[in-house]
Amino acid sequence: MTPVAASAIYIAVNILLLWFLSFRVIGRRRAAQVSLGTGGDSELEIRTRAHGNAAEYIPITMLGLYVLASLGAPMWMVNAVGGVFTLGRVLHAIGLSATIMPARLVGMVLTWTGMLGAAAGLLYVTHT
Repeated sequence: MTPVAASAIYIAVNILLLWFLSFRVIGRRRAAQVSLGTGGDSELEIRTRAHGNAAEYIPITMLGLYVLASLGAPMWMVNAVGGVFTLGRVLHAIGLSATIMPARLVGMVLTWTGMLGAAAGLLYVTHT
C-alpha cells in the first residue's frame, strides 16, 4: 500500500463518520419536526453540534493528510497523523453525542495532535 492509498482509507473513514453524524441529525429533525435550527430540542442541539464540530475539523486535516502523502511522506507519518486524528474524531463524536466528558476531552486532544502532526509533517516534507 502506498502513502496516498493509506490516506484514502483515513479520508473514507472520516467521510463515513460525517455521513453517520449527518444521518443522526436528519433522524432527530424528523422526529422533532424541526426543519431549521434546533427548535429548542436539546437532543437535536447535541447532534447538530457533534456533526458541526466534525465538519469543522475533518476537511482541512484530511486535505493536509492527502497532500502530506502526495508529497512523499513516509508511511509511518501518514498512519500516525491519520490514525491519531481519526481516533480523536471518533472519540469526540461519542463523547459529545453521549455527554461522556473523558471521551470528548481525549478526542479533542487527539484531534489537535493529528492536526498539528499534519502541519508539522507538511513543513517537514517540504523542507527536506
